[in-house]
Amino acid sequence: QVQLVESGGGLVQPGGSLRLSCAASGIIFRSNVVDWYRQAPGKERELVASITIGGSTYYAESVKGRFTISRDNAKNTVYLQMNSLKPEDTAVYYCNVVRWWGQGTQVTVSS
Repeated sequence: QVQLVESGGGLVQPGGSLRLSCAASGIIFRSNVVDWYRQAPGKERELVASITIGGSTYYAESVKGRFTISRDNAKNTVYLQMNSLKPEDTAVYYCNVVRWWGQGTQVTVSS
């Protein structure tokens, strides 16, 4: 049984930073592409960042230069380091691998 557990969300002021974590059981992250998505109220879920089997990364234009996706193979965990956060980054952030999704973690950027 595959389980993805996100953590690290919270309330942060504009310009601040957060690091999201996605820990997996039942699947090996290093053998799959892993994605971070987000969904803001009233909007569709959008792809934020991806990391491939080989470690290549992809970022949405809106987060490029501010967010960094990484993977710790020993911990079977993928991270999303988010810097210079903006109010428009407010959303529920989800980890995804193949057809499995985590429960999401809320990120709120507000003063």
